[in-house]
Amino acid sequence: MCPQPNIASTAFLIADPARANMLMALVAGRALPAGELAYAAGVTAQTASTHLAKLLDGGLVTVEIEGRHRYYRLSGPHVALVLENLAAIDPVAPVRRRPLGREAQNLRFARCCYDHLAGQVGVAIAQALQLRGFIVPAADKRFDVTPAGTAWFRQLGLDMDRLRGTRRGLARQCLDWTEREHHLAGPLGVQFMSALCENGWMRRVSASRVVQVTPVGWAGLKAELGIEGRLGELTQGR
Repeated sequence: MCPQPNIASTAFLIADPARANMLMALVAGRALPAGELAYAAGVTAQTASTHLAKLLDGGLVTVEIEGRHRYYRLSGPHVALVLENLAAIDPVAPVRRRPLGREAQNLRFARCCYDHLAGQVGVAIAQALQLRGFIVPAADKRFDVTPAGTAWFRQLGLDMDRLRGTRRGLARQCLDWTEREHHLAGPLGVQFMSALCENGWMRRVSASRVVQVTPVGWAGLKAELGIEGRLGELTQGR
């Protein structure tokens, strides 16, 4: 007899309203922490933890650990497809999101994560670097730098030969805690951030982790990476 898929078990996991809301919050593809998923589901942190354990056991979500934080995402596009098809039968209500204050908005847009660039700008730059073939994702949450990428970073003033000698590797993927996507970290990320500031593209706000993009920086990002800033939002050319 051919083995049968355990549809009932998967359907049971999705059928719970709290778990369904958590899963729909993850459909966009970003990884989210348990606290944000608890808010989206309207449950306590303890209840959310129980639900997430069941979703993990059922193979619907995976977890990624970044420092002390745990971020959850759908286990694959096949899960998103199932959820979208179910939502098409009976459209769901909008996912609950926490409102952001002005300082939180500024931090989300661009900030220092330790000594490298994070936030929407940091993620947009990492994606543009991949789009142009300057960096490529590798195993163990690393980025490999291509020959074209090495040449590009050198023209910005980075000493790529010295950076390649570091023990922890040249570049790594750091999961952004606001965008839930990866930005560029590691020795390359640190020196890249320094070069952006030295070249006048970015400036750090005193007594804050907020980073501002200068007019020169916006011009450079558009010319070099196709990134354009408009009214606090980012657009990226292809």
